[in-house]
Parts: sequence; C-alpha cells; structure tokens
Amino acid sequence: MIEAVHSSGVISNVRLLELKKLTEECTADIIFITAFLDQNTFRKFAADVAWETEVWIADAPDHIIHFDGEKFLGPYSQITNT
Repeated sequence: MIEAVHSSGVISNVRLLELKKLTEECTADIIFITAFLDQNTFRKFAADVAWETEVWIADAPDHIIHFDGEKFLGPYSQITNT
C-alpha cells in the first residue's frame, strides 16, 4: 500500500493503525510505503514515519528506506506480539 505524502501525508503510527484496521480482512500480504517527491520533503516528515514501514523517494527511485523491524521489505504478520 503506497501513500503519497503530498496527498495523504506520511504513514505515521496513527495512520498505520488506521490502515491495518481497514485491511484486517485482506488476505494479501501488505507492505506499507510512504512515497516522497524528493529528499528535502522526506527530511521534513522523517520523524513522523512509522516503524515497520518503507519509504520511497522519487528522485532516488532505485533505493528504498526501511524503517526497522524484523523483516526487510516484506509484509508483517497481522498478529503482533505484545
């Protein structure tokens, strides 16, 4: 699932919870990605990006930024350990 920061904002912790709730019945594996036009825009919002999501920047299309977590560029299980 890709969110364009200029239209919907970043996938923040709150937004990630909302998206997980909206897709809880989805059987497909989901990867959450926030898309930025450039690195300057990314820098403005970097602190708000949720962990366990990805970032893609249009002016560096061959790269992706992974925000921590157990997996690298793959969907997380809907079941989490708390």
